[in-house]
Amino acid sequence: MLRVGDRAPDFELPSYDGSTFRLKDHRGKKIVLYFYPKDHTPGCTKEACSFRDNYDSFRKKDALIVGISADSPASHTSFAKKNNLPFLLLSDEDKKVLKLYGVWKKKQMYGRTFYGIERTTFVIDEEGIIRRIFTKVKVNGHSEEVLDSLLEQ
Repeated sequence: MLRVGDRAPDFELPSYDGSTFRLKDHRGKKIVLYFYPKDHTPGCTKEACSFRDNYDSFRKKDALIVGISADSPASHTSFAKKNNLPFLLLSDEDKKVLKLYGVWKKKQMYGRTFYGIERTTFVIDEEGIIRRIFTKVKVNGHSEEVLDSLLEQ
């Protein structure tokens, strides 16, 4: 279980734009790493669009927004284009990073048990240290809450 003050585990994942994202390559920048369940769903679209709408404010804080789900790069491409998302979406189809960050969890809905992504956001500082962890995220107001946490640093 990751905690505030831990070094963020390094990883490498494909992005929807065809590039490969390596966390270690972005030292010197704050990273807002948000994990979300599924492209093109109402809650995930609302969350992504909220980060999009606050994108300039995050950039002013020298923060890079990165979304991760288990969806394919093709799904991410469609999702990003449809919603004009200006930040990277990474594909973790084998769920290694989801498990590494502890967001792949047993869930229950309508009496059915299954594994899925628990909506979670990590704020990582310029040195690669986790400074905030937002778990069981509620979409409304979340991007503003994350932005406020950057102002506190």
